[in-house]
Amino acid sequence: MSAPRFRVLEVERREWPFRLRLPFRFGVITVTHGRQAVLRARIRDESGREGWGVAAETLAAKWFDKDPRWTDAQNEHQLRRALEIAEAASSAAGANTAFGHFADGHAEHVAACGREGLNPLVAGYGRALLDRAALDALLKLHGAGFWAGMRANIGGMGPHAAAPDLPGFGFGAMLAGTVPPRRLHARHTVGLVDPITAADQPERVGDGLPETLEEVVGAYGHAYYKLKVGGDIPADVERLSRIAAVLDRLPEYRATLDGNEQYESAEDAAALWRAMEAEPRLARLRGSVLFIEQPVKRARALEAGMEALAAVRPVIIDESDGDLDAFPRAKALGYAGVSSKACKGVWRSLINLARCKAWNEEAGTARHFMSAEDLTTLAGVCVQQDLALAALLGLAHVERNGHHFVDGFAGRPRAEAERFRTAHPDLYAEAPCGPRLAIRDGALEIGSLDTPGLGATAEPDFAAMETMPRAEWP
Repeated sequence: MSAPRFRVLEVERREWPFRLRLPFRFGVITVTHGRQAVLRARIRDESGREGWGVAAETLAAKWFDKDPRWTDAQNEHQLRRALEIAEAASSAAGANTAFGHFADGHAEHVAACGREGLNPLVAGYGRALLDRAALDALLKLHGAGFWAGMRANIGGMGPHAAAPDLPGFGFGAMLAGTVPPRRLHARHTVGLVDPITAADQPERVGDGLPETLEEVVGAYGHAYYKLKVGGDIPADVERLSRIAAVLDRLPEYRATLDGNEQYESAEDAAALWRAMEAEPRLARLRGSVLFIEQPVKRARALEAGMEALAAVRPVIIDESDGDLDAFPRAKALGYAGVSSKACKGVWRSLINLARCKAWNEEAGTARHFMSAEDLTTLAGVCVQQDLALAALLGLAHVERNGHHFVDGFAGRPRAEAERFRTAHPDLYAEAPCGPRLAIRDGALEIGSLDTPGLGATAEPDFAAMETMPRAEWP
């Protein structure tokens, strides 16, 4: 199809608070509560038709910018400011395709954020939400689902100076050849303070849902797990051994290790692996590891080669995926993959998918790959857009943690939860506290995401949210 051009006429920014049922520690922070940003965008195409779209994402502290100078509240304001900058630029831009809005404005958006001390990962958050809301509106205007719309290249994706390493790549052919699965394995996250057995949980939440890793294994039947490590090798080895004691009871499982930037160098991260090799209790778990995610602090991750660790397992970047050219630079250092997160942007993920395909075709191997990772995607629009993107990329499993740490639609009106459950009976199931993500045999059924819009036609109750305050930044 010919890619429609449109203008962004109006943007509404809202947010709402949520609490976690269990504390979740990743990297340098333990999270007990948070806020979700919800963005609405109104567009008008060149025929004069108008429509609204929506996107939602957690305002996550200490992930986009881990500088200890900033409080969690200041981290949230950084993300709000990135949204404000993206809104101003998009509202001032003329008509363009969905991809054109992103690609033509990318460099200036990153530069404008940089002038205010916002790093590229923060900048990408603002652009990602606006791009998703605009694309959602465009798909709904055309009555198209995300997968069908993208296969027809409704966004007008093509070679662009924003990705100069792909000058002749056939984006249209790549999109036309996508075959999104209707079922994705959920890769369960084991955080750094998560209870492994009942002995670790002296005080119970008592809401009838799994709390310990043992209970998660029994309740959901996962085949994939994501294990956080903290940078202290003896402590990491001991904790992994306790995790292995639970997972090794399964007939089969696969795992990934997430370093969350806790190691100073590739050599330090390789020392963890050597320590794991020396621990007999980790023999089976070690054999299950598919890849290692972002072990080195981002300030140094793209400065030195990753060969010492890459020799034993593929290594991917996540937090280092800030600039749009980060993946090619990482490849040159020995990294094999890069994470997809909807909070980084649909178009970024597709550019990186194109790179994997181009590099693998050139080398005649399947070395380079993408993973799908979570940032506490909550029930509703947020998790559905992220799942729809992971499926478009053709991935078989995706990290999920939002359903475990936040109970379904907790904090949202019951009518909103029922609206989403009714629209997506394969993805949500009724539970004592209301509808929540349904994980059966470790997997998510996502066929109902094939609906007009970006994975969701149902929308949240905007009136039951707060207007996003102006960013107090810089």
